[in-house]
Amino acid sequence: MSQARARGDGEGRLITLEGLDGSGKSTVLAGLRERHPAWTFTREPTGSWYGDAVRRSVGSETADPIAELFLFIADHAEHLRTTVRPTLASDGVVVSDRYIDSRVAYQAVTLAELIDEPAGFIWGVHEPFTILPDLTVFLDVDPETAAERAGATNKFEQVAHLRQVRRRYEAIIAGAPERFTRVDAAAAPEAVLTAVETAIDAVVQR
Repeated sequence: MSQARARGDGEGRLITLEGLDGSGKSTVLAGLRERHPAWTFTREPTGSWYGDAVRRSVGSETADPIAELFLFIADHAEHLRTTVRPTLASDGVVVSDRYIDSRVAYQAVTLAELIDEPAGFIWGVHEPFTILPDLTVFLDVDPETAAERAGATNKFEQVAHLRQVRRRYEAIIAGAPERFTRVDAAAAPEAVLTAVETAIDAVVQR
């Protein structure tokens, strides 16, 4: 995918947190919110009705993978319109728990038997309208630990699935290493938060 698209007149920063289910993204987001109350904290799926549709699909074992992908994409478009673009235009900082890379890593696995080169297909659908992050923090944890932490409550949280997702993440990172910072999510929570905050501050303050 091309570099981040024009953001209008603003000079804001878009930071995303990525990783397997159970990697600690929500915990990190909560910690950052306490330390930086002026920033905008958000997530995908969003709290909109688009996001509700995504969550219903994720909870279904029989949801069509292609339909599910486009639910995620619709939610992403709404997220850009209501939160990301306005905040960036006003020079704010957006920190999002999951964003485009989650879609590529997770949905490319579910679409692998239906679409040739699913990751490229997913990128291609996003490219005309999305904004790439200034920084993506990858919270790195092994699939077994991730599944145990997440509770394996849905189809995306099973160990076998998470192993495939992790390989997809590694391919994404290899293709855009300048955008990613890897943080050991198996470390103590305070150490993880400090490492994430240090990486974000370096981007926000430049």
